[in-house]
Amino acid sequence: MNNPFRYSLDNKRYHTLNYFYKNKFGCKIFKVSLNAGLSCPNIDGSVGTGGCIYCSKTGSGEYAGDINESLEKQFENVKNVLHKKWPNAKYIAYFQARTNTYAPLEKLKSMYEKVLKFDNVVGINIATRSDSITEDCLEYLADLNKRTYLTIELGLQTIHEKTSILINRCHTLENFETMVKKLRAKNINVVVHIINGLPYETKIDMLDTIKYLNQLDIQGIKIHMLSILKGTKLEKMYEKNKFHILTKEEYIDIVIDQLELLREEIVINRITGDPKIEDLIEPFWLTKKFQVLDDIDKEMVIRNTYQGKKLE
Repeated sequence: MNNPFRYSLDNKRYHTLNYFYKNKFGCKIFKVSLNAGLSCPNIDGSVGTGGCIYCSKTGSGEYAGDINESLEKQFENVKNVLHKKWPNAKYIAYFQARTNTYAPLEKLKSMYEKVLKFDNVVGINIATRSDSITEDCLEYLADLNKRTYLTIELGLQTIHEKTSILINRCHTLENFETMVKKLRAKNINVVVHIINGLPYETKIDMLDTIKYLNQLDIQGIKIHMLSILKGTKLEKMYEKNKFHILTKEEYIDIVIDQLELLREEIVINRITGDPKIEDLIEPFWLTKKFQVLDDIDKEMVIRNTYQGKKLE
């Protein structure tokens, strides 16, 4: 692991999704976020109510398509814009909003099979929870995986039970790990979502989450910074307690230390967030996404470091 640019097209020192897609498909790939109008077991009372404390009224996936439009229309809206600049691009259909395996199997089949027929769709990403994939669904996903490039994105956010209870995740770490193993037994790719800056977590806590995930058979990770959005339970908690919000400099320091602890083959699907400014309470530095990305790159150069360095 002595080549810090091994997995990058952009002179970045970590394994970028752009690099991964380019080498797998040989062309520009875009993920088209879709909203299938599904619910979540943490909202409807199956395992909890109210959702995670950071979820807005629209649930996870604020940038997914318009729930009032068909999947076809949502897809075409994005494709028509991108096609003008990248006419040879291909697409990953990304079921992003809320829990996208939380429905009867026939409904899920209808959704997934429909998008597979869209022009130039080469794969499907499905965002979901580890407690929301039935055995029947798992068998179907195994079949789907043989016909397209399938990725299951599992929300974890943290390995720490105290934080998990605080943010109202309503599933256990054991449940998460069991589902990762079941998916990998079917050769299904797994990407895990984590959040830095959760209330009262320390830098050590956040690094421990990464150390744990690095020991699992996962193919990718999404690293987010906690966003406090208007109309969420988190907003009320912050107004009452004013817990510490990571500064941009603290976030960059933690992310780089996390990257150093990850196997180089793990694809970094996301390394920061970009919330809508009109919804954002804190931190406002998140609205300058590309500056954050640039500052991560610059600091990695200054440190002469790269993904996986601390594993050598």
